[in-house]
Amino acid sequence: MNTDINNGRELGWEDQIEKDSKPFVLLPEGDYEFKVVNFERKRFEGSTKLPPCNQAVLSLQIVLPNGESTTIEHSLFLHTITEGLLCQFFTCIGQRKHGEKVSMNWSKVIGATGRATVKIDQWDGKDGETRQSNKIKKFLEPEEPVAPAKAFEKGKF
Repeated sequence: MNTDINNGRELGWEDQIEKDSKPFVLLPEGDYEFKVVNFERKRFEGSTKLPPCNQAVLSLQIVLPNGESTTIEHSLFLHTITEGLLCQFFTCIGQRKHGEKVSMNWSKVIGATGRATVKIDQWDGKDGETRQSNKIKKFLEPEEPVAPAKAFEKGKF
């Protein structure tokens, strides 16, 4: 997915070019903060595990401490079979509290932040080469503030 689709222009056959593509960054598995930088509304045509339904394709930007960044695409399928995953995402970005019934507010998804567990996905390409990429394993609930220490504990004070 190209997040610059609305910001660019068509090139002519003789136009000059200079912008190199960003190098591929493979993150180690772990928990990372992310920001939703784009999302597209699509239609999933169905599979053996999930019937046709609406699909949200998210672009999640992750910035590492060294300043490098990468974008992971993640699809959310709008179907009752995957409702738990939708709840997990909207809880993660703060639009929902755990167990709460809410309407999904897609207009507030771009710019939203959260934390997710990233895994490494490995597969064999058509050329027989083993390839790797990052995938979102799960979205994490926002961390609760630490409860204040009790002012009085039995045997102390």
